Amino acid sequence: MGSRSPETQIKRARELALKERRERKQAKKDARAAERRRELEEPSAPVDENDDAAEPDEPVTAQSDEPVTAEADAPVTAES
Repeated sequence: MGSRSPETQIKRARELALKERRERKQAKKDARAAERRRELEEPSAPVDENDDAAEPDEPVTAQSDEPVTAEADAPVTAES
């Protein structure tokens, strides 16, 4: 059996590295797919962080019981 040329060794190393990258990428995809399947098989209450903000249980009320007057809305002016 003859020895391989340096170019052949480089090409083989490059092909092997590419094959390993593809295998790692496929393993990640398979793991994600398995996770999605597991989540679909286990029905649980979906957690929606914005659910409380969309429909408040109690209506929003004013913080003070005092009526708002027009004087309170008037712009503040400096008196000299």
